[in-house]
Amino acid sequence: MTGTRITPGLDGVPAEVDVVVVGLGITGAGVALDAVTRGLTVLAVDAHDLAFGTSRWSSKLVHGGLRYLAQGQLAIAHESAVERGILMDVTAPHLVRPLPMLTPVDASMTRGRTALTWAGLRAGDALRRTARTTTGTLPRPRRLNATEALGLVPSLRADTLRGGLLAWDGQLEDDARLVVTLARTAAAYGAEVRTRARVTSATGTRVELRDELTGQAYAVRARAVVNATGVWAGDLDDDVRLRPSRGTHLVLRGATLPQTRVAVMVPIPGTTARFAMVLPQPDGTIYVGLTDEPVTGPVPDVPVPSEAEIAFLLEVVGSAFATPPTRDDVVGAFAGLRPLLEVAGADTTADLSRRHAILTSRTGVTTVVGGKLTTYRRMAQDTLDALALDGARPCRTASLALLGAAPADVLRRSAAPARLVRRFGTDADLVLATAREVTGLTDDELLAPVSDAVPVTLAELVFAITHEGAHDVDDLLERRTRVGLVPADRAVAEPVARRALELVRACSTTPSVLRTTT
Repeated sequence: MTGTRITPGLDGVPAEVDVVVVGLGITGAGVALDAVTRGLTVLAVDAHDLAFGTSRWSSKLVHGGLRYLAQGQLAIAHESAVERGILMDVTAPHLVRPLPMLTPVDASMTRGRTALTWAGLRAGDALRRTARTTTGTLPRPRRLNATEALGLVPSLRADTLRGGLLAWDGQLEDDARLVVTLARTAAAYGAEVRTRARVTSATGTRVELRDELTGQAYAVRARAVVNATGVWAGDLDDDVRLRPSRGTHLVLRGATLPQTRVAVMVPIPGTTARFAMVLPQPDGTIYVGLTDEPVTGPVPDVPVPSEAEIAFLLEVVGSAFATPPTRDDVVGAFAGLRPLLEVAGADTTADLSRRHAILTSRTGVTTVVGGKLTTYRRMAQDTLDALALDGARPCRTASLALLGAAPADVLRRSAAPARLVRRFGTDADLVLATAREVTGLTDDELLAPVSDAVPVTLAELVFAITHEGAHDVDDLLERRTRVGLVPADRAVAEPVARRALELVRACSTTPSVLRTTT
């Protein structure tokens, strides 16, 4: 691996490459990695930053396709289960972990719905088996009595609880962290990864770019141009028709629903296969989601949850708990727009397929759109296969570990700080070594959490600047870490983020650890 770094701006950008990838969310980063590991030269650009759009607003879940199975979308359900297994066992076992998910069997769960839900969980387990994911990675579902369910979630309403259904899925530490790790891996194999680089026009063989830091214009020739801009795909290709939907999540402190050790699935009234989710996070917060609201009009850079969505989620989830969370318990909220393809005959966005599509515009630009976070790797593979560029090697990403990846037992034996291992895997030592050399500070200073509520450390902020292309405080707190999800926490962390930027900029020489991303 060559050790190319992620760079803000376009200084020194190559004039010609095999593939230009526009957009550095999960899809674009995946396409960049697939292309460069096939032996192609790659320039991947984003007008803003890594994971700026939808990729950082997900539920942080790696789904096995159960919902799609319920909708009769067997192909995408199987594809999701296969890709989940690849992420958990091969490409990113350091970032994706098994998550137990409990459906309480209470007054809202009729016997018919309980039977239907249990049948769905069994079908999901069959998907796991067909995807060849072992029970060592994802255990089989099982029934629980009321005492067992309360042992996992003591804050549930006990008066109406008859038991529970326990199943397992994949959970990301952080969706944006997966995108950043993909981009780092692509750069390590030689891809040029540039942020603050806006495409102002594109054809299938050429892009015009503007450096958003300097305003300077550049032109780059290519054998193929891939539009991976998600909900903004129509801005680059007029032929793309999307019907975005907004998914909103709430952020609660862990103390709001104390000792919640597993995810909780609460059925949404009036539906047969939709649930609101209570998702405990490794940092001590809890996410509550997820809505599915159609969106019209211009696509905003940062979607804003509505008060109606917040109230809806609190009402649905509150029915399952002895002390329901209130509006005052919501310390943050975020929303993302799903880039769903417009399909004739679909009445609501919930009916639209999450299957991806690869389209070629009249100008020759190839657009990959639709899909979902779990299936990003397959989307990238299909895109490069469709391009069929001369000299490209076969896809190898199904067996290619991302930077820092290692089996769980290897990571458990690591002597590095636990938080760094969770977020960087075997690169945890590199993170700390970089911070030591750049700053000259002690480990105690580098590893001290920002506050009791904010576990982020100076070491990881320094590494985000030196190795992950972070350019400013927003990059550090909104995307390299997720402190910005809670405005009060962001205010506490800003001085530490500014200090990290100052320390790196004050480094007069380039330390050896900055010369490689591996």
